[in-house]
Amino acid sequence: MEALVETRNLKMHFPILKGLLRRQVGAVKAVDNVDLIIHPGEWMGLVGESGCGKTTLGKTLLRLLRPTSGHIYFQVPEEIKNEMNLMEESADNPARLRALRKEYDLALFSGKQLKSTRREMQLVHQDPYTSLNPRMKVKGIVGEPLVVHGILEGGQIKDRVVQILEMVGLSERHLNRYPHEFSGGQRQRIAIARALATNPHFIVFDEPTSALDVSVQAQILAMLKQLKVDYDLTYLYITHNLTVAESVCDSLAVMYLGKLVEIGDPAGIFRAPKHPYSQALVLSTPIPDPTRKRGRIVLSGEVPSPANPPSGCRFHPRCDHATDECTNREPELEPAGDGRRVACWHPLN
Repeated sequence: MEALVETRNLKMHFPILKGLLRRQVGAVKAVDNVDLIIHPGEWMGLVGESGCGKTTLGKTLLRLLRPTSGHIYFQVPEEIKNEMNLMEESADNPARLRALRKEYDLALFSGKQLKSTRREMQLVHQDPYTSLNPRMKVKGIVGEPLVVHGILEGGQIKDRVVQILEMVGLSERHLNRYPHEFSGGQRQRIAIARALATNPHFIVFDEPTSALDVSVQAQILAMLKQLKVDYDLTYLYITHNLTVAESVCDSLAVMYLGKLVEIGDPAGIFRAPKHPYSQALVLSTPIPDPTRKRGRIVLSGEVPSPANPPSGCRFHPRCDHATDECTNREPELEPAGDGRRVACWHPLN
């Protein structure tokens, strides 16, 4: 199956500037050499500690941030990507490579080309209290993408907004209300409605239920499941809640300090994590059963600075299984059985 979204060697570094002349003296490596594939119809979860680069990766995929280097492919045929890869390796026909990258590489898009692609890709923010304009009514919030992209005009916009609101469990009577008149769960439904306005194929959710009550979380997740089926959507779901990720996601990517360290089936990762960091995350997840007990791993030391990451494996200063090889060589994502890929020189059994 061809990928809907794919990144190759994706980097997003933020410059550190100092002095009167604001010269660059370093960089925060928020996303560093990330290779990720998301297939059509897939619900991929992205988990990791705060500050590991999850949100930055999501925003870079949508080109809300321009990457430092690397490639982002959205709905690009596999043969085109392979042709570009071969040209990069052989340095053959640079003119053809530039033309292909300009046409297909989202990392280089700008202007009308980027605006057109953004119709197909949307973002739902974490906090529904701040992601909606308090001065706009619901009809304006949800209808704005239709106006910006020139999809509909006049009375057609109202009809479409009502249709979208009904898709997320709201109705026409909510059109003329302001965000402060809604509960947190209703606000998040409005944010999801806004994301659905342009009929996108791919949506990034940045912890969309973390600020909601548990019962409301369940309602929102059930709605997202149904929308995914009804409208053939593809999700990247960023979350701290590993229990939620296990229950709703088709695949799971674990991120640490700007790197993906394990990708695979959520059930497999929860049952038998291969990477030591994945194991620590899984064992730190509460179990909703007081009769069950399991071990816990307390990670030593502090999370290293993304401005000065460790050499070799970035997790090795906090890993009990680290060897000299982990210190000196940086691992790449490699097949580790069960369809999983792990970036570790000594994966767990």
